[in-house]
Amino acid sequence: MRRPRLLFVCHRFPYPPKRGGKIRPFNILRHLQQRADVTVASLVRSPEEAAEAQGIAGHCSEFLLARIGPAAALGRMLWRLPTATPSSLGNFYSPELARLIRQRARETPFDLAFVHCSSAAQYVLPLTGLPKVLDFGDMDSEKWSDYAKWRRFPLSAGYWLEGRKLRREEARLAAAVELATCTTRAELASLEALGTARATGWFPNGVDAEFFSPADDYDPDTICFAGRMDYFPNQQAVHWLVGEILPRIRRRRPGARLLVVGAEPPAAIRRYASDPGVEVTGTVPDVRPYVRSAALSLAPLRIARGTQNKILESAAMAVPVVTTRCAAGGVDMRPGEHILVADDADGLAAAALELLADPGRRAELAAAARARVLSHHAWTASMRRLDALLDRHFPGLLPAAGGAGA
Repeated sequence: MRRPRLLFVCHRFPYPPKRGGKIRPFNILRHLQQRADVTVASLVRSPEEAAEAQGIAGHCSEFLLARIGPAAALGRMLWRLPTATPSSLGNFYSPELARLIRQRARETPFDLAFVHCSSAAQYVLPLTGLPKVLDFGDMDSEKWSDYAKWRRFPLSAGYWLEGRKLRREEARLAAAVELATCTTRAELASLEALGTARATGWFPNGVDAEFFSPADDYDPDTICFAGRMDYFPNQQAVHWLVGEILPRIRRRRPGARLLVVGAEPPAAIRRYASDPGVEVTGTVPDVRPYVRSAALSLAPLRIARGTQNKILESAAMAVPVVTTRCAAGGVDMRPGEHILVADDADGLAAAALELLADPGRRAELAAAARARVLSHHAWTASMRRLDALLDRHFPGLLPAAGGAGA
């Protein structure tokens, strides 16, 4: 029996899966390859990323790759500013990738298209007669609206307008596909509030708990924040952490030190390293040794959509997490039992001090968090939810993983 042919399109090339926007699509496509012959189509931004992308060959049947330069992306974003089309779509549009997808669809017709992220849907909507799944992941319109609340004019107005444009685009896209999915129950509520989707569902982000395994030793005075530093919500969190939360911790624990781990920190973040108790690492080959060395992960995010991988990864490594309510809402963990939650500097500092002062409480929370990750955020469990959605809405289209036709 011929294996089904599946077109998988995403906004960032999903290999290597070493940043948030790549981890979910990589695990999805790797799973779908067990049920179909998957053609991956996506973008790269540099020759280095193009070289790294070749490693995906072992996880799919074939891949289509187009490079988009910063000048072209900026031009396409600016061109959309005075239009009703979201400017952010221009950042992820390549005429070359669109051409490659059309050509491949003519040569070997696909049985199903699976798109990750609304920015990539523009490549598959013109393919008429092809059933489509759109995994929004996070509802990006909500994120842009959150940005508007924390930025000054005129940036706040720009973010607000982009959020409005994206909300209309999300409604249009949800109506245009057979199935629309996202990462959490909260994101699902936002998706269903559009009122246009034919069918909806959600399946969570997961974590590789073997790769992110625990270590025995840690520094009882070290606090870690891990995340890409070219991302505004992470920058905002670090400014709050260093400016208000860390001083409160040091009043009772003067030896407390902070690790800020993540690629491309701007100058304003790098300057914090002038404090002898703050280390800003920049790009590191592997974040795990840094996170494992810490007594806790502190993630004071004020803007957080979907699932924060930094929380799942820390929990998998049995490093307890202190975070905000909005960030904790994207993971299936109970505050006080698996994770500590507060929304102001005093509360976040108090939660961190509780763990720094009480190794027994730290060990209890760490063990509970890792157990919760294993039971509720393993990729195998997430992919079972995805399989159930696909089998319900496209019965008989895909064989079971490892089953007939595989």
